[in-house]
Amino acid sequence: MTTDRLAPDFLALHRPGDPLLLPNVWDAGSARILAALGFAAVATTSSGFAATLGRPDGGVTRAEVLEHAAALAAAVDVPVSADLENGFADSPADVARTVADARATGVAGCSIEDHTGDEDDPVYERGLAVERVAAAVEASGDLVVTARCENHLYGRDDLADTIGRLQAYQGAGADVLFAPGLRDVEQVATVCREVDRPVSVLLVRGGPTPAELAAAGAARISVGGTFAWNALSALVDAARELQAGSTAFLDRTGPAREVMPAAFRG
Repeated sequence: MTTDRLAPDFLALHRPGDPLLLPNVWDAGSARILAALGFAAVATTSSGFAATLGRPDGGVTRAEVLEHAAALAAAVDVPVSADLENGFADSPADVARTVADARATGVAGCSIEDHTGDEDDPVYERGLAVERVAAAVEASGDLVVTARCENHLYGRDDLADTIGRLQAYQGAGADVLFAPGLRDVEQVATVCREVDRPVSVLLVRGGPTPAELAAAGAARISVGGTFAWNALSALVDAARELQAGSTAFLDRTGPAREVMPAAFRG
């Protein structure tokens, strides 16, 4: 399938009150397994992909992310949204180049965040952040562009500023709006009321459930790197059992073995 076909399909899956469950995948195998389980689309995860390379989140290059996105888009027949972090650039022109190159990978969508990468000043000034989103949208063609406000991941729990940024990103042409780190269902509901674009929400430990987020008006729900951490945690558990002389891990391969024949066919 081509991006031209998948992008409209992907955007149509964003339904406020009936949200798209968008699992984040870290390699072709996880993408195929989740597609085989019936998920209508998947997204990449910067932290999960970095972990496959033995690196922390933020430790991958622009070229590696684009190659990874192409591999996942080729692996499945469902839409793939690429986590492009902050576009691997500060300037709007360079963000646009990253998005334009992402179009060639076959993904159906991408996300651009307003995180600077600077711990002392973690979020771009709003004017520049809006210019970056506008540049991404202009370069996106048919890609579904998700604009991310990173305030709540970096200790800036200012809901008014978050809403103002999301409204500005909407005005710049973003298709989907995302403020990861919101933990209160009323905050999510407020964001959904205050914007006119589909809102994506990240599941967080101790936060609202998918049903609660749906009732609040969310149009998309993702998990970030959590599925990757679950997989790696299972690896750690199995390894520790082996070190302790146990073979209990041999009995826990059933779920994967049930899905793999369909997922890895062809």
